[in-house]
Parts: sequence; C-alpha cells; structure tokens
Amino acid sequence: MESIPLLKYLVEAGIGARRQVVAAIKIGRVSVNGKQAESYTMPVYPQADRITFDGKPVAFHSRARIVLMLHKPLNLLTTTSDDRGRQTVLDILPAEYRGLGLYPVGRLDHDTTGLLLLTNDGNLTYRLTHPRFELGKEYFVHIEGTLSRQEKELLEKGVMLDDGITAPAGVKEIGYEPPYNYSITIHEGRNRQVRRMFAHLGYTVKSLKRVRMGNLRLGDLAEGSFRRLSAQEIASALRQHKQ
Repeated sequence: MESIPLLKYLVEAGIGARRQVVAAIKIGRVSVNGKQAESYTMPVYPQADRITFDGKPVAFHSRARIVLMLHKPLNLLTTTSDDRGRQTVLDILPAEYRGLGLYPVGRLDHDTTGLLLLTNDGNLTYRLTHPRFELGKEYFVHIEGTLSRQEKELLEKGVMLDDGITAPAGVKEIGYEPPYNYSITIHEGRNRQVRRMFAHLGYTVKSLKRVRMGNLRLGDLAEGSFRRLSAQEIASALRQHKQ
C-alpha cells in the first residue's frame, strides 16, 4: 500500500487549491484518524486512513484533470460561491461542469474582463500563481489621454504603491482593439495592481481585460464563453516561465 502526501490527498479530493489546503491544515481544520494534522507533507494511506475536513470525511478519488479557459464578463465574482447570492464565474458554466471541484486559478476583479482559468488541478494552480514562476500576465487597458514617454518608462521600471514598488512591466501603446489603447504585462498578482499603477500617475482605468497568461492567449473567445484546454496546451503552460 503506497502513501501520498496529505496535501495531494486533499487537493485531488477537491478541497481546494494548494495554498487554501495548506492554510486549512495550519489552522486545524484537517484531521487524520481522529488526530489533528500537523503538516501538509505527512504521508497518508488513501485506502486505510480516515481523513476529515471540518469534521466531515473526505473521500479520495483521483479525478481527470480539467482546465477551462473562460472569457470572464463584467460583474461576475471570481470565486466558487458567495454568501450574498451574487453570481460567480462557476454559475455561468453548463451543469455538466458543476460538482467537479473546479475553482478559479487566481482572480479577476468583478469589473475586469478577460482570460480566467478554472481547474480542479492544484499543482497546475500552484505553477500558474506562485510568484517564483513569474508568469507574465498581459492586460489591455483603456485610459483617457496618452502616456508621456516618462510615464511609460516609470510604469516599466516600477512605481511605488502603498504595498511597495512594483516589479518591472512591459508597456506598449496599441490601436488595434478599441477602446483599449495600452497593453501592460506584469508578473505579480497584487490586488487591483494595474488600476493602482495607472492611478499612481493620475489616470483612471476605464476598462481592463486580461488577454494572456504566460503563452495562453484569450484569442477570439467570445465574452461569456469558455473552452477546455488540450493536454498539449496544459503541458505548454506548465513549461512557461517569465516572459
């Protein structure tokens, strides 16, 4: 009988992404054979051990990996549920994708549209969201006015926000997808970072759309639509680092 790490057990059982599961273990929400789990690396035996989350048994089942690319519309919450009854990104998926343990990879604000991945694969989520992999995320931005050369260079070098200076970014003017007039590529995931970067220079972002994560591009996927990624696309995304 082979053991697997507790973290892998819980992620594959659909409890959540790696970071969510690690946090849950740290605060004592997980027990193994009646004893509170002390480490996410502890070995467990799926066929023999009794794993509980918040006192409820967690059945182990290694599921097929699912990765969806969604073109998120405005005013949808990037979460799996909302206690105030607001619509989430999972609510617009067909019924066949409900109950499969899907959750968003990272987040997009309710007033931001564009590329959002949904998966049940904790390892993929880790590779696409952990800062050490520095995955490039490209956004189309609509602002009123035109950046000066100095302003563009400041965004590229990094601006000082209330949570520290931003990492170098790629900024270019575009005119092929109105109303968006700029593209910015960042490698961080701070809260409302792009909007705050432009606000630092006195510009209000009128609309914002994510069009790329690493080498995964939104392309012509219609707003509100989704497609399932191929095994080749997933493998390519996992190989992708900073660009």
